[in-house]
Amino acid sequence: MKCPIETRENAELLLAYCTRELDAESTAILERHMEICPACREFSSGQRAIWEALDAWEAAPVTLDFDRRLYRRIDREVSWWQLLMRPLRPALVRQGLSIAAAACLVVMAGVLLQHPASAPPAAQPRSAQVEAFEPDQVEPALDAMHMLGEFSYRVRGDAADPKM
Repeated sequence: MKCPIETRENAELLLAYCTRELDAESTAILERHMEICPACREFSSGQRAIWEALDAWEAAPVTLDFDRRLYRRIDREVSWWQLLMRPLRPALVRQGLSIAAAACLVVMAGVLLQHPASAPPAAQPRSAQVEAFEPDQVEPALDAMHMLGEFSYRVRGDAADPKM
């Protein structure tokens, strides 16, 4: 058998032996090994001492007011922030909503004052601009308009009349 302390595969055998969970055949093999291996013998005696001490230990009985004393001690051990905020807590709970609303209004007013909303420029109605003509320029302008109107009429009339 390889020494359980030196190999990881057999290390669990030593722990199982110390907790008395090993079968009889493996126990006999391990005890023969411990007769010749001082390291395993020392480990086993140390573990046996620990297990015997744990078996002998008896916990103190719990008193009837244990829970009350425990919770009182927990309440006494609070952080400095909780100690600071404890007197303010009822006022904050009662007035918390109004304080939050006032803070929101202040922030919103600050944002609106920094960036006022600008209305888009109103669309200018498009209108024809009238130019001022001298009376002697009006007659040639009307003649030119009349000639363009006749030309437009004849072009449209030719397209509609397939004979021409």
